[in-house]
Amino acid sequence: MGMFLVTVVVLMMLLVVSINSIELQQKQAEYLERQEQLQAEIDAENERTKEIEEFKKYTQTKAYVEEVAKEKLGLVYEGEIIFKTQE
Repeated sequence: MGMFLVTVVVLMMLLVVSINSIELQQKQAEYLERQEQLQAEIDAENERTKEIEEFKKYTQTKAYVEEVAKEKLGLVYEGEIIFKTQE
């Protein structure tokens, strides 16, 4: 009778440990998926940061200043002729 009770208790403990193990594996899979999502977001933000830095450098160039002056403000160099198409 004593051996039977010990066997039952061991089997119940094994069942509980198995169930907890399955739950932990599921949580681990969720955490890994979340980690991948966060890493993808970090990579995207790092890429965006690089693009912003490149744009910042470009905005400090003479070419950018000329582009803005011509396109937005309509300025031209002295003696420069602009041809516009009729629409």
